[in-house]
Amino acid sequence: MRIKSVVLAALIAFWASAALAADVAVGIAAYLGGDYQIALENFKPLAALGNALAQSNLGFMYDNGQGVPQDHKEAVRWFRAAAEQGYDLAQLQLGLMYDNGQGVPQDHKEAVHWYRAAAEQGYAMAQFNLGLMYNNGQGVPQDYITAHMWFNISGANGSQEGTKSRQIVEKRMTSADISEAQRRARACLASNYKNCD
Repeated sequence: MRIKSVVLAALIAFWASAALAADVAVGIAAYLGGDYQIALENFKPLAALGNALAQSNLGFMYDNGQGVPQDHKEAVRWFRAAAEQGYDLAQLQLGLMYDNGQGVPQDHKEAVHWYRAAAEQGYAMAQFNLGLMYNNGQGVPQDYITAHMWFNISGANGSQEGTKSRQIVEKRMTSADISEAQRRARACLASNYKNCD
């Protein structure tokens, strides 16, 4: 009897998660088609249940004023909810909100925190932004070696901006610094972003 209950509970959980995934898919299709009302109707209940994808999409809707009045504070609320669950796109967006002071006071250290969280998951745009923060000394001490490392990794993950920025920062570095940055980039990639400092 107990085994049947466990199996039944697993089936119910599977069907519920499949239904939630279908609702998210409907919301995304509506959003991409410009039907923000349907997107909102699908995302809001899922976001309230803790679905990170729905939360992140609500963040974009509030950030851009799509189907709702533009409200950067509300965008930050939804991006944070998804980012704290480890959703890399929301972490990047939350970093951007702190970097630009939208919906929150500008805080480069907090931007670096969220860029790093997404960068350590392999998100190329976050890696590029983290490189910019080190290059410019925003939220962290200026460090061309670390900037080069993140630009290099970003480029390896497909970011043309990362590759171009790596080439630019190299002009300010010694050959020993470049070698160290390359060594650190290899170590970071080999460790799946666990050994990046």
